[in-house]
Amino acid sequence: MPALSRSLPSLLTIAALSLAIGACTVGPDHVRTGLPVGERFARDAAAGDAVNDAGVATPAADAAFWRAFGDARLDALVEAALSANHDLRIALAQYDRANALLRGAKFDRLPTLTANADGRDARASRDQMPGTDRDARDTESYSVGANVAWELDLFGRIRRNVEADRADAQANASDLAAAQVAIVGEVARTYFELRGLQERLRVARENAQNQAETLRLVQARFDAGRDSEFDLSRARAQQATTSSRIPALEAQASVATHRLAVLTGRTPDALIAELSTPAPLPALPARIDPGTPGDLLRRRPDVAAAEARLHASTARIGVATADLFPRFTLGGLIGSQAIDTSALFERGSETRLVALGIDWSFLDIGRVRARIAAADAGASGALAGYERSVLLALEDTENALVRHARAREEDALLERAATDSANAATLARTRFEAGATGLLEVLDAERTRLQAQDAFADARTRSATSAVGLFKALAGGWPQSLPTRVEVGQR
Repeated sequence: MPALSRSLPSLLTIAALSLAIGACTVGPDHVRTGLPVGERFARDAAAGDAVNDAGVATPAADAAFWRAFGDARLDALVEAALSANHDLRIALAQYDRANALLRGAKFDRLPTLTANADGRDARASRDQMPGTDRDARDTESYSVGANVAWELDLFGRIRRNVEADRADAQANASDLAAAQVAIVGEVARTYFELRGLQERLRVARENAQNQAETLRLVQARFDAGRDSEFDLSRARAQQATTSSRIPALEAQASVATHRLAVLTGRTPDALIAELSTPAPLPALPARIDPGTPGDLLRRRPDVAAAEARLHASTARIGVATADLFPRFTLGGLIGSQAIDTSALFERGSETRLVALGIDWSFLDIGRVRARIAAADAGASGALAGYERSVLLALEDTENALVRHARAREEDALLERAATDSANAATLARTRFEAGATGLLEVLDAERTRLQAQDAFADARTRSATSAVGLFKALAGGWPQSLPTRVEVGQR
């Protein structure tokens, strides 16, 4: 192949020139942006103190928060959700898709090599070849060849496209982490709501039983002529009203159980037997250390996803800008053609082609400028989206801090109210049995006890769910849950 050998120097010269110029990459480079944030959160009352009054370290924001509650059943539910939740499976599939697109984009930096072979047996008609016999009109041809095409990325179009796809893959990885935050947070919140509902059911059933005993006492006094029918009706009405709370609470508990089953990738009835036995709400940490706003923004996956999408949009400005410059493609073909298979690969059957193609869209400058303007607008929107995600993350955390702090205060006050109302109801019952007070005082004390105990159980639930909301806002514990096949950082 002497002719091919003569063309190799020119091919190598062009390739070396492309590599030398390849450092030129048009379009803006992505620069990390940020908004000014304070050193501490405004609602972090114990700023800078990571130890509670008992000298116990508070849970850090980067800990797997559900383990801090010490509930083995909650741990099992979270692990099941992380492995089987369908929303997470969808997010993982989108992440895998983004990585596959990134791998495909990387191949654009390399030459494309293809091979072909062809064999033909043709016969021309007498009209096409008049005056010739049939054998003379029969022809055979055979060819084999290899083709190579390589876009010389002189102005960085391919590099910018790979950069954009890598940023998209990073955004999808952060979306997956954000989905994990949301699902685990929902599992924990729903689990605590279920336990809170079970406690409220216990309170309602216990009060209904106490009021049933009061009703029996009033019934006996009525039968003995000591109480009126009016007293009997009031006692019966209050007992029925208290009992009527039970079916609604049972329905809410069933709904929470069904929700937990679906969150863990199972049918709604799968956890009924497992979760039907009541269990107390776990003890809450005395304080949760939120860290600093800067730590939060580096940890929140939704902020990371927004920044990655801004990066991708910025890189796509370069992809569009590269169309203002010529696109060079180096192509080559080497092969053999013959009229008989035995003659293939002989010296006289050699074929070759070396070509340098130039594609320049300067005549279509209007469309190119429009694509650049669209990419600029997309980057501006992505920048606004990133800034919005930062502000929403800060707002979410400040709201979670104040909700949790106020829920704990309410919890403490209602605990005292529940204790005092229970004592008052017991004293009123004793005084009534001794004839020292009337039925109205007993019924009022029992109604107050039910309301206070139910409110305390509800407040305990809100304290637990507010702790979950705070951990969720802080996005703690999620690096351990990310998939192991992360490819987005590879070059």
